[in-house]
Amino acid sequence: MLAQAIHAMSPRADKSFIGVNLAAVPENLLEAEFFGVAPGAYTGAERRERDGKFKLADGGTLFLDEVADMPLSLQGKLLRVLEEREVEPIGSNHLIPVDVRVIAASSRNLSQMVANGSFRADLFYRLNVLSLDIPPLRDRLDDLPAICELLLEQHCRKLNLSPVEITRGAIALMRQYHWPGNVRELSNVLERVLLHGDSEILEVSVLERIMPLLNRQPMMAGNMAEMESMTDKPLDLLSNTLAKAEREAICAALSACKGNKKLAAEKLGISRASLYAKLASLGEPAGEAFD
Repeated sequence: MLAQAIHAMSPRADKSFIGVNLAAVPENLLEAEFFGVAPGAYTGAERRERDGKFKLADGGTLFLDEVADMPLSLQGKLLRVLEEREVEPIGSNHLIPVDVRVIAASSRNLSQMVANGSFRADLFYRLNVLSLDIPPLRDRLDDLPAICELLLEQHCRKLNLSPVEITRGAIALMRQYHWPGNVRELSNVLERVLLHGDSEILEVSVLERIMPLLNRQPMMAGNMAEMESMTDKPLDLLSNTLAKAEREAICAALSACKGNKKLAAEKLGISRASLYAKLASLGEPAGEAFD
């Protein structure tokens, strides 16, 4: 998703985004997948040319997922393509120029693989121009409410179910698990919960039957009591949370500016018209007594 977002926000957005999961392609087919095949290159090959991923991504973005699984024999050829910006299809004597931006991702430590010789150092340094570390779900558990809201909405739409809300207690239970499968595993758990349940409220009791118990951290008595007290309270929707925060910010700004809406709007970084509109949506009077 991050790679697609980078592509969509770039000048290459009108060109192709091609993704390749290197862990899912057999090693003997990788070279053909990347560079293409010339007509009749080998016995049984098609009589017409088959374009490789580099040619298909020309002008756009090529996303290499799980690049650590690329065999060493192919790493050198990939490096040459990145350096020379041209590919040679299998069975062809002609070089084809390509203009491709490459984004590579790995769930393994490439620096460590370079140190032990299982990944080419020159390719690593060629790819490592801009590095973005995506933290695992267990390191951003504060995102659980927003992610669960999004995933539940998607699954309910796909399964043609009524909208389902998740309780605070269920979120608290999820925080006790370390989610080795990250968001994919969370999505799988939520979908199973929806398929096994028939309530419009996702509670702790339902989640406990589905969620893996492995590696769940033991809860302190105080935390357990807190979780049980929250079980029947649906989690605030993200929109409600944002609206509450916005109301508090507006009230604080108006108080600090003694009701002067012009100064309050400047303090909030919005126009006075926008402030009036927000006050109206919050059910507050928008008079100009202090302006």
